[in-house]
Amino acid sequence: MAKEWNETRVATAVGIRYPIIQGPLGGFSSQALTAAVSNFGGLGSFGAHGLEPEAIKDVIGEIRSLTPKPFAMNLWVSMEDEGATTSDAAAFNLALSHLAPHIEKVGDNQPSFSGYKPIRFEDQVRVLLDAKVPVFSFIYGAPQREILDEASRQGIVTIGTATTPDEAAVLEQEGVNLVVASGFEAGGHRGSFLRPSEDSLTGTISLVPQTVDAVSIPVIAAGGIADARGIAAAFALGAEGVQMGTVFLACEESGAHPLHREAILNGRAGHTALTRGFTGRLARGIHNELLDWMNQPGAEILPYPLQRSLMRHLAMPARQAENAQLLALWAGQSANLAKCSSVDELLNSLVRDAAKRTHC
Repeated sequence: MAKEWNETRVATAVGIRYPIIQGPLGGFSSQALTAAVSNFGGLGSFGAHGLEPEAIKDVIGEIRSLTPKPFAMNLWVSMEDEGATTSDAAAFNLALSHLAPHIEKVGDNQPSFSGYKPIRFEDQVRVLLDAKVPVFSFIYGAPQREILDEASRQGIVTIGTATTPDEAAVLEQEGVNLVVASGFEAGGHRGSFLRPSEDSLTGTISLVPQTVDAVSIPVIAAGGIADARGIAAAFALGAEGVQMGTVFLACEESGAHPLHREAILNGRAGHTALTRGFTGRLARGIHNELLDWMNQPGAEILPYPLQRSLMRHLAMPARQAENAQLLALWAGQSANLAKCSSVDELLNSLVRDAAKRTHC
């Protein structure tokens, strides 16, 4: 008897009906979105890398109150760039000088320098392990072997992210259960960790089959997948699951601002670009005035996460002023394929159409 399209090693490992994973979406995650995807039968994810450990504990509790199904908590293994702890007021003011005209445009006060207060990855992980979350996913490398071993003992499924086949091989060697092969079409941050992100820009259609050949663990395709055609293509390349971010970001259940969701759904998000200007790390967003400005030659960019903190001083007043041109609008290259504004509508269409297009 032939297997159904959704009966894959990814679905079995995680304990879900459909091997469709909602990308963690960083600061645009919401407990409602995570739970809605999981309740449908996919894997909802929550990007918690910017949260203090106590806040992560609260998030896990709320998600569990909304769904009995498996869900993933996502962290960044690398929490800061070199120079983050030593960057001073002079560097801050230099970076601010480039941003100041836009802050003034939306009528807000100029921020002042304050010292860097790090959040420790190890402290965040401790919360996930103590809570025995169903799935622990991560980018920018692999956690220490002791962490992965403890996750395994607790029955926690681990999912790492690779932007090259070499990175996938490293994740498998470290004992990670599943690997996301993330092509450069993806929105948000490039999670490269063996070479600089600019040196690791492999497209999904090239990355997925090479990753499948490089590892024996199941591969999840990500980057530019926005409908059932993308799912069918990913499976044809050897993937056993897909991770989709932008299409979920456009849903009303996400934590994205209405201006952000509208920018994805209005059919004018075809031009995206990579920038370090939004956070200090390479990431993809919709081309607008802000992205153009931050990619100008000579723009001073602080190390991650200092640049991210600085940009928040523009983001908040820009939202209040409803100025989408001055917002960091994260999205992948297939943003124009996003048509659904609710999770159930999106997943119903994906599952229905994937069954027609995917043959195992």
